[in-house]
Amino acid sequence: MKKQIFILLAALCAQAASAHITLDQAKAVAGSYQKLTFKVGHGCDGSATHTLKIILPETVSGAKPMPKAGWKIDTVIENLSTPYTSHGKTISRDVREISWTGGPLPDAYYDEFSMQVKLPETAGKLAFKVVQLCEKGRLDWVEIPTGDQAAKGLKTPAPVLEILEKTEATHQH
Repeated sequence: MKKQIFILLAALCAQAASAHITLDQAKAVAGSYQKLTFKVGHGCDGSATHTLKIILPETVSGAKPMPKAGWKIDTVIENLSTPYTSHGKTISRDVREISWTGGPLPDAYYDEFSMQVKLPETAGKLAFKVVQLCEKGRLDWVEIPTGDQAAKGLKTPAPVLEILEKTEATHQH
């Protein structure tokens, strides 16, 4: 019995040590408005997280962060290389980064950071680069798997969302 408990505890500790910043949902439909929730499972080598910055892919538009008690939100708005139309208006500048600063989120706890975005019209995989700043140190979750490479083999993989083909034309918010 003690051996089984030890094996279970070892497996749980290994999972915690390998935890990454992940997306709550793995897939979404092309062209849809989607809530994206980034899950933070640990700090930086035991140090509490005080800032989380999400860098949005160029094809994601209309990002709106969800407020969190105890955290300040900042956005970086930049010119787009390709403007788009939303509700009859041409959009040439949009949110490219969202940061939450505050907390702190101790290493022993887990939390989620959410935003709403409009996804691109085409299917494929989207990687969201994330910078996690801690009281001591930082983690740059920016490695993107190529081809058939699994994210498991990367030390600091960026969260990836799989965009699925539309099955019917719908307008969502």
